[in-house]
Amino acid sequence: MNFQLKQLRWLYISLGILSLCLAITITPTRASLPVPTTSTLNVSASTSQPTNWLEQGRNLYHSGRFAEAVTIWQTAAQQYHTQGDRQGEALSLSYLSLTQQELNQWQAAQQSIEQSLKLLQTSIPSADAILWAQALNTQANLQLHTGKAETALESWQKAQKFYEQAGDTMGSLGSQINQAQALQTLGFYRRSKQQLETLTQKLQGMPDNGIKVSGLRSLGLALQIIGDSAKSQQILEQSLAIAQKIAAKPHLSSILISLGQTAVDLQDPEAALDYFEQAQLLTTNPSDQLQARLAQFKLFLNYDKLEFVNPLAPQLLQQLRELPPSHTSLYAAINFVATLNHQSNSDQILPLKDLAQLMAVTVKSAQQIQDTQAEAHALNQWGKLYQRTQQLSEAQELTQKSLNIARQLQANDIIAQSAWQVGQLYKQQGDRSKAITAYTEAVNALKALRGDLVAINPDVQFSFRTSVEPVYRELVDLLLENQPSQAELIQARELIEALQIAELDNFFREACLDKTQQIDRVDPTATVIYPIILPDRLTVILSKAGQPLRSYVTHKPQAEIEQTLDNFLVALNPVSDSKNRDRLSQQIYGWLIRPEEADQAFIDTKTLVFVLDGRLRNIPIAALFDGKQYLIEKYAVALSPGLQLMATRSQNHISAIVGGISQSRAGFSALPAVESEVKQISKAVSSKMLLNQEFTSQALAERVKSSSAGIVHLATHGQFSSRLEDTFLLTWDGQVNVKELSELLKNRGSDPSKAIELLVLSACDTAAGDDRAVLGLAGLAVKSGARSTIATLWPVKDRAAAMLMTRFYDQLRQPKITKAEALRQAQISLIRQTDFREPFFWSGFVLIGNWI
Repeated sequence: MNFQLKQLRWLYISLGILSLCLAITITPTRASLPVPTTSTLNVSASTSQPTNWLEQGRNLYHSGRFAEAVTIWQTAAQQYHTQGDRQGEALSLSYLSLTQQELNQWQAAQQSIEQSLKLLQTSIPSADAILWAQALNTQANLQLHTGKAETALESWQKAQKFYEQAGDTMGSLGSQINQAQALQTLGFYRRSKQQLETLTQKLQGMPDNGIKVSGLRSLGLALQIIGDSAKSQQILEQSLAIAQKIAAKPHLSSILISLGQTAVDLQDPEAALDYFEQAQLLTTNPSDQLQARLAQFKLFLNYDKLEFVNPLAPQLLQQLRELPPSHTSLYAAINFVATLNHQSNSDQILPLKDLAQLMAVTVKSAQQIQDTQAEAHALNQWGKLYQRTQQLSEAQELTQKSLNIARQLQANDIIAQSAWQVGQLYKQQGDRSKAITAYTEAVNALKALRGDLVAINPDVQFSFRTSVEPVYRELVDLLLENQPSQAELIQARELIEALQIAELDNFFREACLDKTQQIDRVDPTATVIYPIILPDRLTVILSKAGQPLRSYVTHKPQAEIEQTLDNFLVALNPVSDSKNRDRLSQQIYGWLIRPEEADQAFIDTKTLVFVLDGRLRNIPIAALFDGKQYLIEKYAVALSPGLQLMATRSQNHISAIVGGISQSRAGFSALPAVESEVKQISKAVSSKMLLNQEFTSQALAERVKSSSAGIVHLATHGQFSSRLEDTFLLTWDGQVNVKELSELLKNRGSDPSKAIELLVLSACDTAAGDDRAVLGLAGLAVKSGARSTIATLWPVKDRAAAMLMTRFYDQLRQPKITKAEALRQAQISLIRQTDFREPFFWSGFVLIGNWI
């Protein structure tokens, strides 16, 4: 190897894990860059000029000055080209693409990496394996960013081979971690999990050194991104223990910060604070120290610990003022102000004029280092500060500037935030028409982002609850003011459905719905009801095939509506006062159903399909009471999370896969009646049974794949939660999370005719204290690919569940009966023919999806 190539290799290793880290952290958190290398090569003072430029580019990249790094690497590529050094040119172009990706210059990044690869293919037939690995890694990162997960997977597989050929263990490990993430994006959750487990074993077998520390940390970050916070914590703790053992001080603070973020995800603030404090004490670089202090500040604010916030805020402000301009320092300042902008009382923590001054300096610094995205974000936060002080014209000017830059960059994440803010400002000034236009632009930007919402710039806060959901709700509120037109009702209905889909995308951390069908066209005897809770009222939109939309309004504060819903849920307990329950039930009936009945809106309606919003999801609609009858005694009831229905098959012959656990297992109590439930259903319909020890995830997967049964009935413990990691089903060999379960249930391939017709979960529960837990149920219903899902909102007495399910299948065998009607008849039989007439025993069973 000649000296110049050795210099190039040294620069590759120095940048080394740079592209690896970028690829690993395309979603939530950005890894620190880069790890110290084992290389002992140094660049001498007499190095050729282009190599010096490459090194300058590396230093600029590390300091977050991406625009300058682009210029340097462009110059280096041109100089290498002039000198006829094709390897140097290829490496420069690969780094150039990497940095252009940081600046969201996707087309330019594509051109740069294509040129790099073309040089390696045509001009350097014997190119060093490390150069191929680097270029393929850069290409794969770009492919994954631009929605080409399958080709990214192939590129990383090729990169892995070249890394191994070059003897680069860390590069090989990183490529494999990235492959696991690409598999996740493609929906192959079990393969992804297996890949990460294999990597864990490989790393455990390695000697304790810096590469192992970095590999474990990268693996921990990957697990954090896919939602396995507990496993992430375990792996990161191993990384920390080894780093401490081998005295790898530069690694400690970044691992501790990652552990702190995982503890935040696991809702363990004390552990998070401990990790952040340790990181601050042990850090060897200013960037990590600042990140650790900002993380502590945000944690204190989130838990209202103002006694710690107040002394820390001015210290951080001073530190941010003194930092030289860089990508890192700009986003630290933006994040600091964004955190405070989310607090209604932040003017008691720091004067708003000081924060405005910090944003003014940040805008100038962003212009200085040509970071236009940071400039747009800073203008947005600056505008928000003026909005809070009611200086509306200044706020309008700054926010419009941010929006204009975002449009030029085609940066939908910034468009969404700035257009929303512009809409709010127009609304405050009483210009409803311009407000609706701006809000619509914001919503369209959010729709364009879809599953990328969690992959948005991790340096800027972008939480679903604070930055996505309110945009939809505020626009619906505007559209439904006074007497909405038919066009406004149609737009409001579409927004309600789009919000449902956005919530599920956010739950799964990916876009989960594509093929849709207008639900009011599925069944002419069904009426679709869209209730939406707004700050000062409850509006109900009614949709029936072939008829104009109707709307009904109940003027009540949101807090009063939600309190009534919560009280009704508590009153469903059989030991509660039945008169109080009936009173609350009639009140909700009066909001949702009685005005429409008075309007004769339900003539010729057999099924009421509810697209429920917010807290309404938690209540059993079937149990609403009109004073004489329950709603289920008058109509079949189904729930839909929006548009995503598949056409139903005709069920001439009903067959099922039936599984369950009746014994106590893994800390869960026994369900004695499950055994009789499973056996009775197996008698009622042609089925294959998996009970207790037979009911493993592997056995279920094999049955689903090999069988053509249209029904999968699972009588086992499970939990639904608004947190992905807390939504699972119990099999004999352990918990199966919702993503793995959905993949397992789709084990028959992509042929729609082979999809599961009905998934039944008869013993599940919603997570305690989680007012959005039913989101997990809707998520599974959609993600499983099953056309319909029946599940329980709470654990029902297993004898009542067994009785209801047996009667449901008896009804389902009747000719021309819909699933909704079969469930209705089973519920009515419990009301009228058994001791389980209380709503608690039968109303928790809900049908989600296609009711036919």
